[in-house]
Formats: sequence, C-alpha cells, structure tokens
Amino acid sequence: MLPFNTIEEATTFLGRNLTRAETWWFNYSAKKSDYYLYCHNILFLFLIFSLVPLPLVFVELMRSLRFNKYKIQPKVSLTSSEMFKCYKDVMRMFVLVVGPLQLASYPSTKMIGIHTGLPLPSVWEILSQLVVYFMIEDYTNYWLHRFLHGKWGYEKIHRVHHEYTAPIGFAAPYAHWLEILILGIPSFLGPAIAPGHMITLWLWIALRQIEAIETHSGFDFPWTPTRFIPFYGGADYHDYHHYVGGQSQSNFASVFTYCDYIYGTDKGYRYHKKVLRKLKEESGAIGAQSGGTYYVPTQELKSE
Repeated sequence: MLPFNTIEEATTFLGRNLTRAETWWFNYSAKKSDYYLYCHNILFLFLIFSLVPLPLVFVELMRSLRFNKYKIQPKVSLTSSEMFKCYKDVMRMFVLVVGPLQLASYPSTKMIGIHTGLPLPSVWEILSQLVVYFMIEDYTNYWLHRFLHGKWGYEKIHRVHHEYTAPIGFAAPYAHWLEILILGIPSFLGPAIAPGHMITLWLWIALRQIEAIETHSGFDFPWTPTRFIPFYGGADYHDYHHYVGGQSQSNFASVFTYCDYIYGTDKGYRYHKKVLRKLKEESGAIGAQSGGTYYVPTQELKSE
C-alpha cells in the first residue's frame, strides 16, 4: 500500500510529476496491501502454466508437415488425453505446493526488501536486475540439478520430471514436490541478493517460467527470439537431457550453457551433434526424410 492518498501527495514527495507508468501504478496499487500485490504471483503462474503451452499443444496435435520438421523427437507423439493428464498433474501440484509456497514466502520478500512504492524503477534498472537474477539462478540451479542426477536424488526425486523423455510445454513444472522446493531456492536467491520492485519480481517469475516452458516445448523453431541470446541453451539443448534421461550427465543448465562447457558436462551433447552431422553427411537426407532432430541411439551415447 502506498503512503499517499492522492497523486498530488505523491508528486510532492517525488518533487516531480508522475510518469504515465507511475500514475497507472498509483491508481492500481495505492489502496492495495503489499501482501495482496505479492499474491498476484499465484495468478500469473496459473495463467502461464495454463495458457503459454497451449500453442505448443495445438502444434503437437496438428502435426502438420509445416511444423513437424521442427519437432525434436518426431517419432514421439502424445495424445490430447495424455497432455491433459500432464496439465492436471501440474495443477494438482500447483494447488498443493506452488500456491501455498508463494503464500508462505511473503514474509521473506519483505525481509529482503522487495518494495511496492514510488518511484518505479527505470527500464535499465529492471533489465539489469533481471540479468543478475538469471545468472544467479542458472549457476545455482546447475549444481542442484547435478545433485538431483546422483543415485539418491534421481531415484527419490528427479525421476518424476524425467517421466517425459520427449518433453512438452506442460511438463516444464511437472516434478516431485520436493524438487519444486529445492529448485525454488535458485529462483529466490537473485531477488534476495539484489532486491528490487515488486514489478521486477513479477517479471522475473513470469519470464523464468516462460523460459522453462520454451525449453521443454519439444520444438526447435528457427524464429525463436531466444536464439539471439548468447550462451542460451534452448529446446534442442534441454531436450537431449530428457532423451538420455536417468543416464544423463550432460546439459544440466537451466538457461545458459556456460556451466556445462566450463565443467565439461556438455560432452555427450557435443558428441551427439558430431555424430549427427556425420550421419547427415553420409546419408544426405536423414533430417529431411524424418523431420525434426535425429537422435543417436542411446547405446552409442553410453559408449562415449
């Protein structure tokens, strides 16, 4: 809740006129509690989990020749009932774990200094904080993800997420409840280290989940804007991790690829791409005939 009753009071406090964005924020948030504003995250996550994967569902169901060539694992196809079951499982976990976790974590956001007041942060400030959040989350997530691929972590927790060896958008948040708690830590660390405005927190949570859905989409579209982001993994990169499954000691990155490169955990993927290029050169038409990305047999990957 803003400590101003009128725009005039806010103007006097800032010593200048409010921008259009600040005027909108004042009109929307002035009489709403900080807790109410924070709880918007629950609505945003529900809408993102429900709506963002839908175009991918339609593409998957249509499986037209126009889009089939972008399917990473073209021989794997899920029915509408299978995808709806995945969505129901995600929503069950959302109601039982994600939503309550968001509600319970409000005091920690106040403690670290997430604020709702005026002035609003500049675009540059928001962008710089989002970059910091992504970098911190990516590095921390990398090591926790590697832990979850240990014998105990995988068998007890992470194998649930890997039930989808050919992931779909709805499967991005599909996981064991304990994994949701563990991998929620990296998402919170960035805002804890560099706290900002509530709007920045909203954007961070929304963008991180949209990115996760994109990397689990199962499609490698050439027009995806994220292709222009340096060191960005993307759908093809993460799809390989799911394809190899429990054996995977490769491509642990959540967003960027630099940790996998530095610590040598992208060797299997690079070997896979090398063999793929060789097979395409020898056959001349593997990709054109089958569509999508051709995967090297798992036995070959084990011998690497």
